[in-house]
Formats: sequence, structure tokens, C-alpha cells
Amino acid sequence: MTDIQSIGVIGAGQMGNGIAHVFAAAGYDVLLNDIDQDRVQAALKTIEKNLGRQVAKEALSAEHADKALARIKAAETINALSDCDLVIESALENLDIKKAIFTELSGILKKDALMASNTSSISITGLAASTDRPEKFVGIHFMNPVPLMQLVEVIRGIATSRETFETTKGIVERLGKTMAVSEDFPAFIVNRVLMPMINEAIYTLYEGVGTVESIDTALKLGANHPMGPLQLADFIGLDTCLAIMQVLYEGLADSKYRPCPLLVKYVEAGWLGRKTGRGFYDYSGDTPSPTR
Repeated sequence: MTDIQSIGVIGAGQMGNGIAHVFAAAGYDVLLNDIDQDRVQAALKTIEKNLGRQVAKEALSAEHADKALARIKAAETINALSDCDLVIESALENLDIKKAIFTELSGILKKDALMASNTSSISITGLAASTDRPEKFVGIHFMNPVPLMQLVEVIRGIATSRETFETTKGIVERLGKTMAVSEDFPAFIVNRVLMPMINEAIYTLYEGVGTVESIDTALKLGANHPMGPLQLADFIGLDTCLAIMQVLYEGLADSKYRPCPLLVKYVEAGWLGRKTGRGFYDYSGDTPSPTR
């Protein structure tokens, strides 16, 4: 197995900062990169705050948290990741953007380094084909929020080597996470099941079967879900939900995966959920209030 010590993370958003957090807490050295350096600085502050929460809950000692934070450094350019043993991409859920990142990485990374994508739906085989090392490419899909969620989906592309897979398995174990292995089909396991449920909840709203509040209450109390599907969609990001549904619809050519027109409208309006302050709920007040 390849010895992995240093990790590069591309994308300092909600998922990227969570990935950096858990790797640093597990003893890895982390370089965090984003095209927006302000986002990297914001991510470092978020990581510091979240480590503090773990200390307050006695999940980590203060010393452990301080050492973890010290292991994370900002990487101003992608070139700064050249000596990393593994680079994980956590950029927007957009095929062209991801391929461009991996093509650039191919000319920068040392030859024995591994590449991975945190994509929640896009073909690992297709992304690997944009690199100079498809046998060293793997999907490592973390759940949100990364520090709290136990599951990691590991996806092998058609060219992913056994050594790369075994190395990835060891990494997931060191992170203290549980691995679920998925075949390389659109949206993998979790989102293949979850996103159609969310999309159907949006159709239920769109068709007037129930209100935002009644749909979420029904699923929380009737199916014992910790949060309703529309609340969860806002948490994930409606743009991400739409992107995953489009991958399912285009990749499997089945009408049951057609994105709800209301989801499309919300994304067109820029109502993307919690991150923009408005989605199926309005987050501008003390308590979220339904927008429909």
C-alpha cells in the first residue's frame, strides 16, 4: 500500500473544510486550496470553531484540537500541492470544472501520488480518464457534515488499481469512518436513494399535495427521519440537489429521475437553501420560516 502522509484538498467550501478537518484530526498534514483565498481563510476559521465544539463535547482534547489546526495550511496555488501524497477534489458538482482540475493536477503532482474526487454523483471512470494516472484515481465521497457523519462511500473506476483501493480503505479506517463500497454508477448508493426521495418531496409540494411544513412534519414523524426532506434539501444546497438529479436523469435515461420544475425554478432564482439564506425556508429570522 502507498504510504500517505500529506493531503491536498481542492475546494474550501462546506465539504472541503470538513474533509481538511477530519484528515488533520487523524494526524495527516493538510494543504487547503481554493481559487478564492478569502474562502480558504473563512474555512480555517470554521475548522477552528468546529474543533472547539468537539473539545466542548469532550470528543477531542484541547491539545489534540490545537495540533490538528496547526497541521492545516493554506495553499495559495494548485502548484503548492505538488508534493502531496493524495489530493482530494471537492469543487462544484460540475464535470467540466472537475476535469479541468484533474488535468492541471496531472502536470503538477509527483508520479506516485493518488488523486480522488469527493463527487456525489459524477462518473469516477470519466474523471480518471482526464488524468495521467487513472489506476491511481478513486472516488472518496464524504457525507455532510464531514466531522459528524460516519459514512464514506468509496467508488472504484474501471481502471482503479487494487493497491489504490487498499490504500483508500486504510485511509478511511485511520479517519475512524465506516466505508461503503459502491460501483461506479450515477449518484452511487446514498444519493441514488436519497435524491429521488427529496425530488419527490418537491413534486409533492409542486403539485399542492402538502405545504413545506406538512411535508417535512410528515416525514419526520411518520418515517422517523431526523429532518424533513425539504429541510435537508436546503441543508445540502438546492443547486447540488439539482446537479445530482440531472446526472441521474441523463445517466440512467429514466423519467423517474426528472428534476422537479420547482427545484429548477428555485435554483434559477438563486434560492439555494441555507448557504444563500433562502430556499424552501427563509433563514433571515431567528427561526426558519417556510417560503411556500
